[in-house]
Amino acid sequence: MLMDAAGYRESLRSYRPRVFVNGRQVESVADEPLLAPGINAVGVTYDLAHDAAYTPIMTARQGSSGKTVNRMLHINESSSDLLAKLEAVRLVCKISGCAQRYLTHDALNGLWQATARTDAAHGTDYAQRFRAYLHEVQDRDLTLGVAMTDAKGDRSKRPGAQENRDAYVHIRERRAGGIVIRGTKAIVTGAPYMHEFLVMPCRTHVAGDEDFAVCCAVPCDAEGVTIVARPAGRPGDPAAKFSAKYGQSTGVVMFDDVFVPWERVFLAGETEEGGFLTTSYATHHRHSCIGARAGFGDLLIGAGALMIEANGLDIERHGHVREQMVELITITESFFACGVAASVYCQKDPAGSVMPDTIFANIGKLLLATKIYDMHRIAHYVSGGLIVALPGPDEDHNPETAASLSAVLTGRPDIPYEQRAEVARFIEDLTVSKEAGWYSVISLHGGGSPEAMKREIWRNYPVMEKVALVETLLDRGVLADGTRVSKQPGRCCVTGCEVPALPMPTPREAAE
Repeated sequence: MLMDAAGYRESLRSYRPRVFVNGRQVESVADEPLLAPGINAVGVTYDLAHDAAYTPIMTARQGSSGKTVNRMLHINESSSDLLAKLEAVRLVCKISGCAQRYLTHDALNGLWQATARTDAAHGTDYAQRFRAYLHEVQDRDLTLGVAMTDAKGDRSKRPGAQENRDAYVHIRERRAGGIVIRGTKAIVTGAPYMHEFLVMPCRTHVAGDEDFAVCCAVPCDAEGVTIVARPAGRPGDPAAKFSAKYGQSTGVVMFDDVFVPWERVFLAGETEEGGFLTTSYATHHRHSCIGARAGFGDLLIGAGALMIEANGLDIERHGHVREQMVELITITESFFACGVAASVYCQKDPAGSVMPDTIFANIGKLLLATKIYDMHRIAHYVSGGLIVALPGPDEDHNPETAASLSAVLTGRPDIPYEQRAEVARFIEDLTVSKEAGWYSVISLHGGGSPEAMKREIWRNYPVMEKVALVETLLDRGVLADGTRVSKQPGRCCVTGCEVPALPMPTPREAAE
């Protein structure tokens, strides 16, 4: 069953999660104004699946069931699937800013790989459990929250060495029918309006960390689950031309001795495979983030062009603004091109799914993480100071000031003041407001810090192939069969350079 946005909102009424926003308990998530922009954003992924113009990229045929499912729930089987997912994420995010549901997709794909790998290594039946759960999620068209980032406590200590073990979610008890988990996940995207949570490890683990290497599915209203969240966007703010409608809530999710039956447990103590799940999910997610921020770039490009026009400038004649717009386009399409490359050069996983190329996915994510601030800077450059100096929208209806403001703050005579003001407030919302800062931070740290991307790029990039190439061209340190002889600097032949011998002393010098 493919739900639409209205059906998604209505489905939330069948859950009774314990949610707090701004210090107040929420009675009905579906009816809470402070969460409405987040629900609207996720709803975009549901409605577009019913739009004939976008059905080819917003839906897919699931190979393991033969059923048509929402693209955000599909297990990728080919390069074409990855390209369609990338385009789908860009589409939903250029409408909503951040549609959030693509995290569900990334976690499901990581788990598809990790459960198969764990079964092969340990003879478990996690893959069978997960496939049954996947088909249930697809049939019900659910949205899952990725509960991955633990509170972590003292960052210098491993999970098992924490003074407060609840800084990491862990298995507290194993029973015949399942496990009991306890701990805190500190950053969960869209937490209040998810149907269920996928609890996942957030780091690699070693021997002694077995209780923390856990992955399982938990309904949002399971006994013992508490969600403490931020409002989504800027609901009710007339100046928030974008984020009053679309936004994202994040939440701290606390698990207080929550029971999880074995059929919903997909990892329970396998430390090595827990680390694989973490990195696998990260690669899928960084690939998706590329599409998400490209959609955000589309919003800035369109708004920037409108603001330039409303200010009375001509991009064709005024080279300085054209140069800035070209830079914004170049930034956006450069990291998106990395996403395309990661799709084309994907690798087939033993589980039968495909993994985006790790290097291109991480380079693309690193580019957007660091260039998001340049994207904001360019939007500010081409827009001018009006985006922070314009009086609030209440003045547009003030009989004492409206006419005067309209007369002096109009740019081009053929573009009404109201239109210029709307665009200015739109850019303010996206690049100057607290929501703008939020977009910057999730771009920088979402899916891992820049340092995490750098490590993955260096770990996976074939540097030694490049070294061997240059050595071959220089005919240095390479045998006739092409085997590299030594890493020793300065070795210019097979035997290496010989240090000249000191001159032997004469008999007389020796005697003296």
